[in-house]
Order: sequence, then structure tokens, then C-alpha cells
Amino acid sequence: MKASTENSGNCQAVLTVEAEASELDRSLDEAYDHLVNKVSIPGFRKGKAPRAVLVQHIGRTNLLEEALEHLIPQLYKEAIESQGLEPIDRPEIEIIQTEPLVFKAMISLKPEVKLGDYHSIRLEPEPVPEIASEEITAAVEQLRERQGTWVPVDRSVETGDLITLDIEASVEGKRWLDRKGVIYEVDGDSRSPVPGFASHLQGIEKNTEKTFTLTIPHDYPVGEMRGKEGAFRVTVTEIKEKQLPELDDELARSIGHDDLDGMRQKVAADLRTRAEASNRSELRQKALDALVEISEVNYPPVLEDGEIVGLLRNEAQRLGFTEVADYVRRTGKTEEELREALRPIARKRLTQGLVLGKLAEGEGIEISSSEVDNRVDEIADEAEDKEKARQFFSLPQIRESIEQSLHTQRTMDRLLEIAVANADDTKKGE
Repeated sequence: MKASTENSGNCQAVLTVEAEASELDRSLDEAYDHLVNKVSIPGFRKGKAPRAVLVQHIGRTNLLEEALEHLIPQLYKEAIESQGLEPIDRPEIEIIQTEPLVFKAMISLKPEVKLGDYHSIRLEPEPVPEIASEEITAAVEQLRERQGTWVPVDRSVETGDLITLDIEASVEGKRWLDRKGVIYEVDGDSRSPVPGFASHLQGIEKNTEKTFTLTIPHDYPVGEMRGKEGAFRVTVTEIKEKQLPELDDELARSIGHDDLDGMRQKVAADLRTRAEASNRSELRQKALDALVEISEVNYPPVLEDGEIVGLLRNEAQRLGFTEVADYVRRTGKTEEELREALRPIARKRLTQGLVLGKLAEGEGIEISSSEVDNRVDEIADEAEDKEKARQFFSLPQIRESIEQSLHTQRTMDRLLEIAVANADDTKKGE
């Protein structure tokens, strides 16, 4: 076997392999031994037909294909070892000629990441502003809202009501919706089932039917329905409004606080904690953006394509589709159009991930098994069924995902730590 490698850029290499005549002959012999015991040839018991008879019966092309099916992977393995190559994916094989056998393999290699001088990154944290009283009041009101109860009322529908309704809908005469007993909160901003639906419910009396039409928006998930008129028939069977508890010490105690003043203080502290976390998250992202900007990243196209596949699958699952093909059909676009729309996102995510991986390697960042255990316990403790949650988050693939998340977070924290320390050193030197 002769092998040579040519760098084709983008972390790809073209491997050219030429087999020795003896290697092909040996593979043809093995192919004959395999096929003669499988093929029934009139006048011969299986395994007993001479090679010339077998070739006459099945054709030399089939014998050659059988030989190459086993020879090419064998020679490819030997060639990458001899050339010192480390592929990260299956190669694209192109057979140049068969006798003598010559084939090329397009190989995807490990990404190349050259970090910039991240010790030159300087970021000064912005002070978290004081929490305004209006923010505290709004947050307290949200707590009060969550403690409200729905009670039946004898009036027409108003915004904010929780109603039960029967709904029928059709588009161009074709039935679209036919559901009874639907629980629906009348929110003017709702886009379900289409924008404007909630506003048509206002003023409807209980057990009174109403019909109306709405135009299906152009960004609706089902492509064939976009821009068309939808005819709706609804009947409201129950109307409820939310009654809120008094904003007093009793409400505070029901939520777990000593009194109303204590609840306000806790709400203010929580708001500040969230503001600090948001501030830190933005600063970490700035540090990462700065590192990406000064670094050089090169990777094979197969990695970007794989990232796109994952994004497309996640989007389909988010919208309730078990199969990507079903999601693609509903969008009214081709899969290629969807893939290209996701490419910039995939490229950014992949680049950031590779840069962080290189940084973690340089800084020696690792996550221990006990740290993953602790995170699993934290997540499980927040679940209603703690034991069931602990079992789920203890699955190997889930633990791996948690470990990766912790690893990314720690790496970004380390980068931010360096950037902030650099800024402090600069200020001290001024």
C-alpha cells in the first residue's frame, strides 16, 4: 500500500491510497471464499464451485465490490496510522480506479484553536443600581397575584378572565379546530390560537355563541395556512375572575414570611440578587466575546453541520414535533433553508465552545464527580417528586450534560476573574 496526504484547509485532509496488486488479489480470494458459500449455483454444492464458475454466475463486478467492501476500510485504517492522522468523523471515500485500486478519502481533523492573550482582557464590573421601590411593589404584587383564586362570575367576558369555551375553526372550509371544554385565559397579548383571538372574546355572555374571522399570521408554524382567513365559532360555558387576597401580614405569613414588611425586605433582597446575577452574566459574555475576537479558530465543516442538526432537532422538539421532517413540512420551508438560517447561530456557538474548551485546557479546569452529585441534589431538592427527579438526573447522559454545564460555567468564571483582576491592576497602576 502507498499513501499520501494533502492538506485541503479547514482542518481537512485528502488521503490518497493505492493498493498493491497482491493486496487486491488477496481480497478477491477472500471475497470468493465468502460468496461461494452463500451463492447457489446449479450443478455445484455450496462452497464447491470453482472461482471462474462463480464469476461467470454473479459477474466480476459483484466479486470486486465484495472485495473492495472489506479492503478499503482495512487500507484506510492502515493509511491513517501510517500518516499520523486523527480523524474525528467518518471519511468521504471516492474510488478513483479499481484495478489497481486507488481511492481518496476526505478526512475531517481536530479543530485548531489559537487563543489570543486573554490576560490582556480588562473588564470593570458595573455597579448594580439600587432596587427602585416601584420594582419591589411590582414584585410584591406578582406574589399577591399568584395567591389569587378563580371564582365564577355572572357577567360577560373581560380581559384577565379565565373562561371555559367550546371552539370550532376552519380555514377555506377545512376543519382546523374542534374542541370542547377548553380552559383559556383572556390575555390581549396572547397569540394562541392566533393573534387577535382573545380580543374577540371580550363581551361574550355565558352560553352565547359568537362567530368571527381572523387572518392567520404569515409567521404561523403551519406554512399552508399562512395569510389565509380562519373562521371561528365559540361558545363560552363558564367565566371566572381572579380574586386577590388583601395585601397584609396574613398574606405574608401564608407565603412564609413573618409579616408584610419582612416580605418586602425579602423581595428586595431577591431582586438585588437577580440583578447581580444578570450583571455578572452580561459581564461573562463580554469577556467571552472579547476572547473570541482575539483568538483564531479553525474547524472542519462537519462540526458546524452537526451543530445545525442539533439546533434543528431542538427547535422541532420545542414546538412539540417528535420528527424533524414533520416540523420542516409544517414550516413551509425546505430543510436546507432552515439549516442556512441556523448556520450563523451554529457557527457562533461552536466557536465559543471551542475557545472555552481551549481555555479550560490551559487553565486546568475540571469538574469532579462529587460536584456533579451536589448539583444533582440541588436540582432534585427543588422538584416536587425529589426521588424521581434524582433518578432522572442521575442517568449517565444527564450527568454528562450537567458536568459540561458546570465546566462551561467555571471556565467563564475563570475568564471573568482574570479580566476583572487585570482591570483592577490597571487602576492600581494609574
